[in-house]
Parts: sequence; C-alpha cells; structure tokens
Amino acid sequence: MSLIQSVSAQEAFTRARNGIALLVCAYESDDKFKHVHLEGAIALSELRRQQGAISRDRELIFYCA
Repeated sequence: MSLIQSVSAQEAFTRARNGIALLVCAYESDDKFKHVHLEGAIALSELRRQQGAISRDRELIFYCA
C-alpha cells in the first residue's frame, strides 16, 4: 500500500540526510536537473535506471524547484 503525503522542505532534507528517504528531482530533463537540483538529490532518469535496485520499502521524496 502506498501513502502520499506532503512534507516540509526541512523535513525532506532531514529525511534524505539521515538516509531515511531518497530525494528525487522530478524534472524529466537531465539538463534542468543539473541546474536546479538540491544537494543529495538524484535525477528522475537515475531513479528509473536504479528502479530494480531500490528497496520497495525505501521512502521516496519527489520535488520540483
């Protein structure tokens, strides 16, 4: 079962920094990711490449700047 909820920017940063969540920049364009990504975030394209390797229990936080 999946649960979608909003979190504050500070909470997203804390969860990502502590390894609780994976921060994902939700832009389709890798060029846009290069210009606007937050520290520690991965690109949407990278998430897709790692899809089979990421635990289904891992929390994902998607954002767009």
